[in-house]
Amino acid sequence: MRYICALTIAGSDSCGGAGVQADIKTMSALGVYAASAITAVTVQNTQGVQAIQAIEPEIVAGQIKAVMDDIQPNTVKIGMVNDKATIQTIADTLKLYPGTTLVVDPVMVSTSGSMLMQQDALDIFCRQLLPMANLLTPNIPEASVLSHTSIQTADDMDQAALRILSLGCEAVLIKGGHLEGDRKIDKLYLADGRTEVYEHATIETRNTHGTGCTLSSAIASFLARGLEMCQAIAQAKDYLSQAIEAGKDVEIGKGHGPVDHFFNPEKLKIC
Repeated sequence: MRYICALTIAGSDSCGGAGVQADIKTMSALGVYAASAITAVTVQNTQGVQAIQAIEPEIVAGQIKAVMDDIQPNTVKIGMVNDKATIQTIADTLKLYPGTTLVVDPVMVSTSGSMLMQQDALDIFCRQLLPMANLLTPNIPEASVLSHTSIQTADDMDQAALRILSLGCEAVLIKGGHLEGDRKIDKLYLADGRTEVYEHATIETRNTHGTGCTLSSAIASFLARGLEMCQAIAQAKDYLSQAIEAGKDVEIGKGHGPVDHFFNPEKLKIC
């Protein structure tokens, strides 16, 4: 028997609310053993990102291989990738492990508005990494960049999704948290034409730091636990909503605080 395991490939957040720290918290809270490969170290807090230092590509590749060869995670989640050399390295390394379930969160802009992906990295991301994804999880601004489409309404999301799917990923979940209204609508688009809508009430809070990282890690966790895609997303959405609700009034830092990842932690799952 062994622990159910997921690998996060992401940047480090020094204030602990997003990035690899949020990923590890989420996976752990959902009973999944979390391994990590760090792509960058950020200088940041709840108010913003002050600096980013990329990890050397060969070290990123070494971390991935060390985990994949030994622990053999059930799923891999990719978060912040800052530069084109790192993106190429991640793609080349993961190609050595065909059949890996891959959730890609295209982290381009932080909650505080800081740019997290270099401009010249976008093209190689779309050509090399995006087509490998079983699921891509962009928010509205990220989906706009990837599709070259202005997204103002739910209908705009449909057009953006078709353009993103044409780039080669199996499915795209566009997160509608940036749209106005008392309901938040996320929509899953599958390459075979099927769609699924996930709707939750808007929770009034400024503690939204790391919500994208948390959701994608939750999806990866539920996929690792054996759920199919639509069910994994539904469970992950429910987990995130409860985590936001549990932490909505807690003050930590002077800006966008984190969610409460451990509102109801589970024991590690064994398979």
